[in-house]
Amino acid sequence: MLMRSIICLITLLLFAVPSFSTTTKPIVVFAGSASQPPLEEAAKAFEEKTGTPVILHLGGSGSMLSQIVLTGQGDLYISGSPDYMDKAREFGLVADASILAYLVPAIVVAKGNPHKITGLQDLARPGLRVGMAAPDGVCVGIYAVEILEANGLTEKVKPNVKGSVESCAKVAAMIPLNLVDAVLGWREFAFWNRETMDAVLLKDREIPRLAYIPAASLLKSKNRAGAKKFITFLQSDAGQGIFQKWGYLTTENEALEFAPSARIGGLYQLPVGW
Repeated sequence: MLMRSIICLITLLLFAVPSFSTTTKPIVVFAGSASQPPLEEAAKAFEEKTGTPVILHLGGSGSMLSQIVLTGQGDLYISGSPDYMDKAREFGLVADASILAYLVPAIVVAKGNPHKITGLQDLARPGLRVGMAAPDGVCVGIYAVEILEANGLTEKVKPNVKGSVESCAKVAAMIPLNLVDAVLGWREFAFWNRETMDAVLLKDREIPRLAYIPAASLLKSKNRAGAKKFITFLQSDAGQGIFQKWGYLTTENEALEFAPSARIGGLYQLPVGW
C-alpha cells in the first residue's frame, strides 16, 4: 500500500511539472538599471497576477544591448534613456517603443547633504569627490557629460571625478557606500534609498535635456506576446503606480516642470576625451 502511494505521488509530480512549464513561458528582459527598483517590483507583481515569470537582466544600457546582439536572446529591451533605444532600432532589433517613465538629472548626495552642496558649480569645489557613470555605456553618464559641457564645467569638475562605473545601480550605490561625496545622476536615485540619499535639484537652465525610459519587444523574440503583455502592465495604472512609488515621473508635463526649456530625449554625441 505504501509503495503504491509513493508511485502515485511520483506519477502526479511527473505529469504536473511539464504541464506548468509549457503554459508559463518566461519573458526575458534586458534592461538598463536606471529603472531597477520599480522593474523588480513590477516583475513580481506581474508574475503574481498572470503566473508568467519575468527574468530580468540588469546593467548598463549599452552592456545590455551588447548582450542582446551577441546572444540573439531576449524578448524585451528597456533602456535607461532613448539614446540606446535608438541604437537598438539602428541594429534592427526593435521597431516602436513605449514610454514607461521620465527621468530628471540632479545631484545626489548623502542624507542631510553634509557637504552643503547647493548646485552644479559646487561639483568643482577642490577636494570634493564626484561620482559618475561611464558615458560610453551608461545613459546617465551621457547626460552628465552633456550637462557639464553645456555649463562650461568640464575642465573644472573632471579632476574631481573619482570613478566612472558601468551601471546606474553602481553609481547610485556610491553614495551609501561613502565612495564619493556627490553623484551627477538621476533625481530618482534619491528615492531608491530615502534613508541614505537626498537629491539637489539643478537650475532649470542648467538642464539641456530630459530623459525617458523606453521599452520595446525584440523583433526576434520567442515570446513577443508575453513581452507586449508586460509592457501593457507597466503602462497600466498598477504599473505606473509602482514607478510613482519609487519617485519616478510618469507624464511629460511633470518632467518639464523641472526644466521647461529642456528637450525631451534626442541624441547627444560625446565629445572627444570622454
